[in-house]
Amino acid sequence: MIEARAPLRVDLAGGWTDLSPFTIHHGGEVVNFTIDKYVRARLGSSGEVEFSFDVPAGSGLGTSGALNVARIAVLNDGDIDDLQGLAEQAYQAEIASGNRCGRQDQWAAALGGFNRFMFVGDSVESMPFEAPKTARNWLRKHLLIVNSGIVHDSGEIQNAIWARYDAGEEAVTEGLLIIRAAARKMVDGLQRDHRHLVVEALDDICRGVDLLDPAIHDPFRSIIAPLMETRSVMAWKALGAGAGGCAALLCNPLGFTTVREAVDAAGWEIIEWDFEDTGLTLIES
Repeated sequence: MIEARAPLRVDLAGGWTDLSPFTIHHGGEVVNFTIDKYVRARLGSSGEVEFSFDVPAGSGLGTSGALNVARIAVLNDGDIDDLQGLAEQAYQAEIASGNRCGRQDQWAAALGGFNRFMFVGDSVESMPFEAPKTARNWLRKHLLIVNSGIVHDSGEIQNAIWARYDAGEEAVTEGLLIIRAAARKMVDGLQRDHRHLVVEALDDICRGVDLLDPAIHDPFRSIIAPLMETRSVMAWKALGAGAGGCAALLCNPLGFTTVREAVDAAGWEIIEWDFEDTGLTLIES
């Protein structure tokens, strides 16, 4: 029996710009990395695919993309020779189900590790990118992933934003361009271990997302805003489509106690994580 395991991802920068028609009009760019939280798929006794989740679906960590990657690997009898082709199959399956999404989640789940993806039209290019050990250690030590417990529908959120984009709303286009530029700043900051650029990139993303729709950040503001004012949190972003689910908080080392107390008081869950450098994995039993 074959079990497929696909890792979840943290979208550091560029999320939203991996969707058509923005990829056709402007081209998108995303920086993400996978973590040691997974979606697992296996064929049950009835022939149906059964799933298990380390993190609840709708959390903003790319669970639906990882689910489809793992599912298709199982249905393909464990044939994972072409990981990018499998990622495209997973993307097409999600689109066929009626969920409007981009391609970053499926590619991250299939390939694993740190990724820099370029999206032009319907093509995906994996760009050479490696965060040095010093930058990885800094992120691992200071990036706190919290789950608000508010389950979101990413497809519904995406549809609302893209309807405004299709209608030619300038604020949406401006926000997307800011988010795309932040991905390039994030790459520069990580590769050169210039941490102030990482902070600036996250700030830019928040500004761009607020142009898309301030409601995306609303579930987090009342808790995170005071932490930003005291510099306990240096920068942050909603993960995935936002409006609930998870957020990433880049914490000041002197502010961890304050942040954890605020998160606990809000009833949020802290997700303990580590880097996962391997993508889709098969386990035979």
